[in-house]
Amino acid sequence: MRDEQVQDVIRALQHGLPITEHPYQCVADEVGVTETDILRTIDDCLQQGIFKRFATIVRHRKLGYVANAMVVWDIPDDLVDEIGTLLAKEPSIRLCYRRPRRLPVWPYNLFTMIHGQSRDWVLQELSAIRRKHQLEFPYDVLFSKRCFRQRGALYLPEAK
Repeated sequence: MRDEQVQDVIRALQHGLPITEHPYQCVADEVGVTETDILRTIDDCLQQGIFKRFATIVRHRKLGYVANAMVVWDIPDDLVDEIGTLLAKEPSIRLCYRRPRRLPVWPYNLFTMIHGQSRDWVLQELSAIRRKHQLEFPYDVLFSKRCFRQRGALYLPEAK
């Protein structure tokens, strides 16, 4: 494919895929290339590091999951990888990652996200997870108060 066609593919992809049985074919038809060209471009962009990742963004609020809690944990450094691995396997935990502490203000080094349809459900789920893994470490639950705009990355400006 020509560079111009690759840019057209990237422009089309950055707006998201249509919800259809053959989303890549729809993009191919829009751009005027083959479905194989679309898939090859995605793979090339991932291999070259142009795209960090290619994934689905689920709008959980639109699905009724309005109770969103970031649970922050103060886990001993020698256990954080082990505990993080356990928590990441929990079906109700959607995100799990480690970050540096910012002492003395912020003692937390492990972050997990739980989405639920109610605050009560989220808190019950957290309690069950803590019991299951016998987690007695300090933690805090931070519920979202508002949703900021969420979208994938923009790689190229719109064509003129």
